Amino acid sequence: MSAEHDRGAAQERPAIRVMVVDDHPMWRDAVARDLAESGFDVVATAGDGPQAVRRAGAVRPDVLVLDLNLPGMPGVQVCKELVGSHPGLRVLVLSASGEHADVLEAVKSGATGYLLKSASTQELTEAVRSTAAGDPVFTPGLAGLVLGEYRRLASEPAPVASDEPKAPELTDRETEVLRLVAKGLSYKQIAERLVISHRTVQNHVQNTLGKLQLHNRVELVRYAIERGLDDI
Repeated sequence: MSAEHDRGAAQERPAIRVMVVDDHPMWRDAVARDLAESGFDVVATAGDGPQAVRRAGAVRPDVLVLDLNLPGMPGVQVCKELVGSHPGLRVLVLSASGEHADVLEAVKSGATGYLLKSASTQELTEAVRSTAAGDPVFTPGLAGLVLGEYRRLASEPAPVASDEPKAPELTDRETEVLRLVAKGLSYKQIAERLVISHRTVQNHVQNTLGKLQLHNRVELVRYAIERGLDDI
């Protein structure tokens, strides 16, 4: 397939819709400008938590680039509210804090990725594209931390519910994809490993989320680790 064909196909796809939330106007405008110049459709910006929730609900971005330290409402609460009410929304935290507690709290609130503000423009644009595709993105060193926390949580005994419904049946292919997701592979890597398309991997993940009544990849990874699928 020619490079011209690839570029033409990319131009036919709608631009990824992005919203930038940060309380520092100069930083917020710079990030929005960099993303727009990289081909993203920056549909809105916001400078505080309540404003972010209102505007994101109105414009429905594909990816929310979110700072944690916001006036009016913490970033993690913004993330939790928006992901809860708009399951298709992906959140990429862009923060000055590399504190482990902040990272884990953001992921638990539904963030797909976590990038430090020291990242380059290229790293940010690549992270936004990966986040839009549903792939988790973390500043180097943080991915292991998050996976370790999943393992710790999975090792804790879960409360026993007498009326707990029977686990839904997954197809062999769905289980195979789930196992690779739990091992930390990206959708692209899974597609290459199984010799299927990226879109097919996404479809399997979405079907699995629906069957298991989970909301995002974060919950899916934890589900898989709790069942030992990452060790197979």
